[in-house]
Amino acid sequence: MSFDDIKQLLIEKFGDSIITGEERTGMQPALLIDADRIADVCMELRDNPKTYFDFLSCLSGVDYGVDDGRFGVVYHLSSIPYQLQITLKVSKTNDRNEAELPSFPSVVPVYRTADWHEREAYDMMGIYFDGHPDLRRILLPDDWEGFPLRKDYQAAEYYKGIKID
Repeated sequence: MSFDDIKQLLIEKFGDSIITGEERTGMQPALLIDADRIADVCMELRDNPKTYFDFLSCLSGVDYGVDDGRFGVVYHLSSIPYQLQITLKVSKTNDRNEAELPSFPSVVPVYRTADWHEREAYDMMGIYFDGHPDLRRILLPDDWEGFPLRKDYQAAEYYKGIKID
């Protein structure tokens, strides 16, 4: 099944609005998906016998920069039996206020491996995943302030009396 076949399958299932764009340059083309429907799209791609994307190999949070004011998530799906791969991307604008984190639906109900991937994106980027069963920091201490992989992150000088370089 080709990139265009997968795109058409999703349009037939969810309608034209499910795909907000596509990226065909680079080593791996990507479909830009309506952010609020990402879990539905992943479920369809996993359960459809024509695609059977049974493995979420990677999920990464993205900060598109202060000027862009947008955060996103990139999903790398693989179909082990069909030896296929596809990249899905979602994004939303956000004013970078830590009281209003950018939020996307969790795909943990579709792929259990998303559990730790989403926790890492939350911990490092401050991306919230609605419906995640245990969304908390995974790499940093619970009382850490801020999200270190954000482009506007300012590192503290000290943490609990220890100088940070």
